Amino acid sequence: MGQLDASTVTFGIKTTPMRAGYADILRVWQEADALPEIADAWLWDHLMAVSGPPDSPVLEGWTLLSALAARTRRLGLGLLVTSNRLRAPALLGKMASTVDAVSGGRLVMGLGVGGTRQPGDPAANPAVAEYAGYGIDLVPPAEGLERLRETIAVLRGMWDEEVFDYRGKFTVLTGNRNAPKPVRPGGPPLLLAGWGPRMLRLVAEHADIWNVPGPPHNSVAWAADRARALDAACAAVGRDPREIVRSVQYIVDYGDPAKDRAALAELIAEGFGHLVLSLRAPYPEGVAEWLVREIVRPLS
Repeated sequence: MGQLDASTVTFGIKTTPMRAGYADILRVWQEADALPEIADAWLWDHLMAVSGPPDSPVLEGWTLLSALAARTRRLGLGLLVTSNRLRAPALLGKMASTVDAVSGGRLVMGLGVGGTRQPGDPAANPAVAEYAGYGIDLVPPAEGLERLRETIAVLRGMWDEEVFDYRGKFTVLTGNRNAPKPVRPGGPPLLLAGWGPRMLRLVAEHADIWNVPGPPHNSVAWAADRARALDAACAAVGRDPREIVRSVQYIVDYGDPAKDRAALAELIAEGFGHLVLSLRAPYPEGVAEWLVREIVRPLS
């Protein structure tokens, strides 16, 4: 996959590995791999169901991504997004380097804070049960952001330096060696997802791509407001905001492609140039071709 270009509009797909088996996800990815109008494909990063029946099957994202990387040839690929709380930073860097090697340099490193301790009813926060079930502490949002900043530094260092030492508040590495390096010098493009003021500053400082969830979870107006906030964050750190690709997720309504096209056209008009079409399981036969015919080509 080539570097996403902030001056063009590209489309990706997202298959959530919850209540969907490997064979079904592989089918959709291989359909998309044969369609040049679809630039990339994505998974998520949860270990337990976050909606619906709690015993719903869920496949782990990075191991699934490696399998899909081996069975596709063209698509850019990644997790939208990797939870920074689920894996040690250097282990994540090694995993990403391996998937990048398997894919021939097609990885995009999607990364977010992950679950944090939120005010209000714990039952409304799906991370509470998930993290308790896997023995992971929920940390305050400020600590989550600080840990994410350290992970970015670790990834950059171990992808670039032959021998890498790092001493942070949460991570200490001595004599890290990471070979083979990622295919692209300096590592895969970095996609960061988030929308709060402190997260947008981190995006402005480090990201190649910025992603937010759009409709139906959030309105086009909300996404546009967050894009303006990113512009302000870029100005504060002295970065040209045009260097960052604006990416948005949109959950497709199979029954109303006209509504899909209208919402996506609004997002394009607001400057979002990377549109990730999130697909709900079960996936219809030929869904990738349907997306191209009903949504991608009419908007291109």
